[in-house]
Amino acid sequence: MRLIVTGGAGFIGSHYVRSALAGRYPALANAHVTVLDKLTYAGNPANLPADDPRLTFVRGDVCDGELLRDLLPGHDAVVHFAAESHVDRSVSGSARFIATNVEGTHTLLEGCLRAGVRRFVHVSTDEVYGSIDQGTWPEGHPLEPNSPYSASKAASDLIVRAFHRTHGLWTSTTRCSNNYGPYQHPEKLIPLFVTNLLDGEDVPLYGDGRNVREWLHVDDHCRAVQAVLERGGPGATYNVGGGVELSNLELTRLLLDACDAGWERVRFVPDRKGHDQRYAVDGSKIAGELGFHPRVPFLRGLAETVRWYAANREWWEPVKRRPAVVDAGAPS
Repeated sequence: MRLIVTGGAGFIGSHYVRSALAGRYPALANAHVTVLDKLTYAGNPANLPADDPRLTFVRGDVCDGELLRDLLPGHDAVVHFAAESHVDRSVSGSARFIATNVEGTHTLLEGCLRAGVRRFVHVSTDEVYGSIDQGTWPEGHPLEPNSPYSASKAASDLIVRAFHRTHGLWTSTTRCSNNYGPYQHPEKLIPLFVTNLLDGEDVPLYGDGRNVREWLHVDDHCRAVQAVLERGGPGATYNVGGGVELSNLELTRLLLDACDAGWERVRFVPDRKGHDQRYAVDGSKIAGELGFHPRVPFLRGLAETVRWYAANREWWEPVKRRPAVVDAGAPS
């Protein structure tokens, strides 16, 4: 198999690529993986095993139709991680979210049709559903996004659906809850808080801290994506949840404890515009159809993540010198 992974130098995409090349997905044991990544601030070539002979890296934009016309032929499948995913950045300026998430996905789908690519897995987010006070979202729940980021992802989901229904392209979509784990950019909540605490700095907590998120380890998410690539139904959508719900206050307490810090290190900051109160997905479909269940216990995964950041300053310190803002919403 020849596989293209867009956004493969980012947090989730690179974990998927490393796992594939390390032999963790038997169906990809002899696969050649082409990573297409624009290398924006969130992409890092140091996340990839550059010396692996089965890896080809192409620096480029999913919006570049000419590049895709040259690159896609000969590939069997595309796993589409590439996206602008930071909610606060979308509030302050949404144009590039529309360009990458909507126009980029459309350009990629057009290229797949022309090139005869057989499988297309689109990686989306639970945020497309909006906010839910109680219960969980099934895949058939109406899309009610509340931020420019989530609206751009909802639009891309619908375009993927349309290309399946109109053109017969075999597409599947995943909608995951908040991810965490090693190699996550330190603008996201967990790595931002951990690296701030490791440096003796305060951590900024939005509003009253009572917003609730469901957490999923990146390794579990990537296993789910691979299950969908192998066995997902044509035109199907699958929720991928971690099953662990925490308010930002509860998560902050766990991170303070893990870093031997006290509440005096917490600085409450004004809430962001349109901050969704709670996300929670119903993962019964992917469990029943594909046999997927999360494996990484949250407390173990969180402890391992904290230890990784403590041991890998050489990775995150250069990244963190770039301007960033905290994001407690987007999964990637």
